[in-house]
Amino acid sequence: MGRSASEIIERDSRLFMRCYPARTKLVIARGRGAEVWDVEGKRYLDLFSGIAVNNVGHCHPRVVEAIRRQSEELIHTSMLYYNETVLKLAEKLAGIVPSGLSRFFFANSGAEAVEGAVKLAKKYAAKRGMGGAQVIALDCSFHGRTSLALTLTGQKKYKQGLGNFANSPGVVHAPSPYCYRCPLGLRYPECGIACADALERVFEFRTSGEVAAVIVEPVQGEGGIIVPPDEYLPRVQSICREHGAAFIVDEVQTGLGRTGKIFAAEHWGLEPDIMTMAKALGGGLPIGAIAAREEVANAFEAGDHFSTFGGNPVSCAAAIAAIDVLIDEKLHERAEKLGNLLLKMFRNAQDEAELIGDVRGKGLMIGIELVKDREGKQPASDEASKTSEEALKKGIIIGVGGVKKNVIRIQPPLVITEEQAQKAAEEIIAIIKQIKK
Repeated sequence: MGRSASEIIERDSRLFMRCYPARTKLVIARGRGAEVWDVEGKRYLDLFSGIAVNNVGHCHPRVVEAIRRQSEELIHTSMLYYNETVLKLAEKLAGIVPSGLSRFFFANSGAEAVEGAVKLAKKYAAKRGMGGAQVIALDCSFHGRTSLALTLTGQKKYKQGLGNFANSPGVVHAPSPYCYRCPLGLRYPECGIACADALERVFEFRTSGEVAAVIVEPVQGEGGIIVPPDEYLPRVQSICREHGAAFIVDEVQTGLGRTGKIFAAEHWGLEPDIMTMAKALGGGLPIGAIAAREEVANAFEAGDHFSTFGGNPVSCAAAIAAIDVLIDEKLHERAEKLGNLLLKMFRNAQDEAELIGDVRGKGLMIGIELVKDREGKQPASDEASKTSEEALKKGIIIGVGGVKKNVIRIQPPLVITEEQAQKAAEEIIAIIKQIKK
């Protein structure tokens, strides 16, 4: 092909802004299923899915065909007009979202969906006489990089040097249900879910009493795959109902089979007032969505919200195909089965791999938190980066994240085989053990 990775990376360095996170020196040329190939022909097993996007795998034939067919008929019109493809996607989603959600809006990304969801919640609050309504988000959360979404995000590292861009008015934060590093210094289950009680105190002491919404990720992804205690989210929902605040569930990363259910809200029987989706929704193409209850959605009036590219026919066709693949191939059930297998393997390895402080996750959304010492829990962020580097040498792509940058993120395409998953886990465990030595 006459192209080298180093040459492409050098050309790239001359043109792009320096705002991207530290980038892996890997030039990906093509992908199929759970594997990708670099520009020089080396094959890799992808355990990160383009940041949890490729749930149905890279270039699934049904998604590719849907894109080809739709792009030959109609690429763009905008939602100033009607088209059947976007309608079919809304009908498809109406059949799989949590109970009560019946109205939809399509955007281009997760951040846009989050901003639109909060806008809707505020308009709904205003309709009920709550003019100065505030929004409560959680510490350790991540909701996007636009101004309001970044304000909602409960992590300093994304906001440094941005001043009021990341300080939209009316947003306050409550403690995260991060049991491994409990912000309240307690231990589950003896704590009695004190973090949920802390949310009650946020309502009472940090707001004006007019709260439009509480927004939560069912599993905090960028925060380090933080899975809440089973009692936590139902209690949060109950608190929202008691205070008349809309309950927004951000399923941008957890949705579409990732956690072993079609939507993570199903693990706890949640009935959100508003829900956001993106990432895996488009089968690899950019699309975001807001789903809302009828009563809440009716707060929006004609002209209140819009997006030029929202509801793009090609992205919608890809999303329909991706949902069909998810359901037909039962990928959410596959995620649950393989996730349990990997969680068991990583937890069994804790006895010998001293760097592993905690293993947590749901389905194929797994976090391995590395620490220098288990008693003090000092974050092993350098070791996490080293694990990623060594895995890449062995042809395995993993993610690194968490509020302390010390969590190995395992989020492969849901089409990964059991053999691929097991062999990759064995390699990662061996790398972690070797790094400690």
